[in-house]
Amino acid sequence: MSSPRLTLFSTKAYDIDAFDTATAPVGDPGHVDVVYLETGLDSTTAALARGSDAVCVFVNDFVDAATLDALDEAGVGAVALRCAGFNNVDVERAHALGIRVVRVPAYSPNAVAEHTLALMLTLNRQIHRAHNRVRDGNFSLQGLVGFDMAGKRAAVVGTGHIGRIVARLLWHLRCDVVAVDPFEDEHLVDLGVRYVELHEALADADIVTLNCPLLESTHHLIDDETLPIMKPGVMLVNTGRGALIDTDAVIDALKSGRVGSLALDVYEEEGDLFFEDRSEQVLHDDTFARLLTFPNVLITAHQAFLTREALDAIATTTLRNVVSVAAGEPCDNEVHPPN
Repeated sequence: MSSPRLTLFSTKAYDIDAFDTATAPVGDPGHVDVVYLETGLDSTTAALARGSDAVCVFVNDFVDAATLDALDEAGVGAVALRCAGFNNVDVERAHALGIRVVRVPAYSPNAVAEHTLALMLTLNRQIHRAHNRVRDGNFSLQGLVGFDMAGKRAAVVGTGHIGRIVARLLWHLRCDVVAVDPFEDEHLVDLGVRYVELHEALADADIVTLNCPLLESTHHLIDDETLPIMKPGVMLVNTGRGALIDTDAVIDALKSGRVGSLALDVYEEEGDLFFEDRSEQVLHDDTFARLLTFPNVLITAHQAFLTREALDAIATTTLRNVVSVAAGEPCDNEVHPPN
């Protein structure tokens, strides 16, 4: 039996390193022939995967109905996400076409959780601004006042694989941690973490961190209706998905002081910005450009996942998924349409 062929879209150098290391030797039953493409996947590029058993995509690839139709026409039988979220895939259309969708549900929750905490600490203690000042020979401390996180109420919205670690890390910092999730984590409850409704969490929290998936019910979870509920000066952190917040509404809240500080690793319209060097280009996204003008806003370009351990786990799990699907076997990481 020949090895399955996988076309990897939106490839970066670190993807190639990880997948080349994880791929089993030629002739091994676990070997996958991987083709690397820098271009992203959409309906106009799907034909590049012709002859492949599966395509591998990332968070900003477009796997809508039109793309899936084009993949089906090209003979592709599976979409392998090298991430946990699958909001960019029309799962129902894939199912109707017989295209299987698999993902990496827990590549390294620690990586994202630790980056979430790093954003909080950096933003609170103004480390990014202090670093730039010192490099410029400015040793003034004016404007760099932070706050003790111990004793502050932190609301963790979403306590899945990542959120539960964020909650535990905040607990270790002696925050008063509350959580929002339809499913309570018994280990967090044992620590003393209280599960409350979203509005109660937002009303009392000094820090709000979003670690939930992007679903229809969580789209613009933070918007002009929920922001007025929040404490004036609240710290808002989003390492989930960009569309969990209404960016324009948050900008208004930054201007009014309702949001005291904002940290983002994701952005609603990041597909046209992130993962590329645009330092010599003019930014055409006025909303993003406005965010960059605030001294109390810290943005990283979707790098929370970016650790060696996470990349290794992503590659290993993705290749295992592809081998299982190509063999027509069940896969624990398969995504099915909602009932």
